[in-house]
Amino acid sequence: MLHLGEKIVIVADVFEQNLPMGEYGYLIAYDRNPDNAFDYIVRVPQANRNFFVTEKDIEPEENVLRFQADQVERAALIDYALATHNEKLFFQVMNGEDEETQEAEAEAAAEPMTQAEFIKKINLRAWI
Repeated sequence: MLHLGEKIVIVADVFEQNLPMGEYGYLIAYDRNPDNAFDYIVRVPQANRNFFVTEKDIEPEENVLRFQADQVERAALIDYALATHNEKLFFQVMNGEDEETQEAEAEAAAEPMTQAEFIKKINLRAWI
C-alpha cells in the first residue's frame, strides 16, 4: 500500500476517465468506501485537479525511474555490443541470461553424475 503524500506517476487509465498519462501527482487520500472501485485520490498539480484512481493506474515515482534507468542501461549495452561486434554480450543482453547460469549448466553437463546425485537432483526439482 502506498503512503499518503508519496509522489506517483499515472501509468494507466483503467476506467478511461481521461487521466493525464505520464504526469506526476501526489497521493492525498485513500478511498475507503467499499462500494467504490477506486483506491486512491491523487492530486495532479499540472492539471490542477484531483483524480480518483485505482491501484493499477499509478506507480511510485522511484519504480518508474528505476524501470527507465534499466531500459537505458539495456539499450546502451546493446549499442556497445553492436559497435564492438561482441556477439556473446549481445545475446546475453537480448536473452537476459546470466553467464553464471550458463557456466553452471555447462559444468553440470560435463561432469558425470552418480545415481544418488541424479535421484537427489530429480527429487529437488520435483519438490520445487
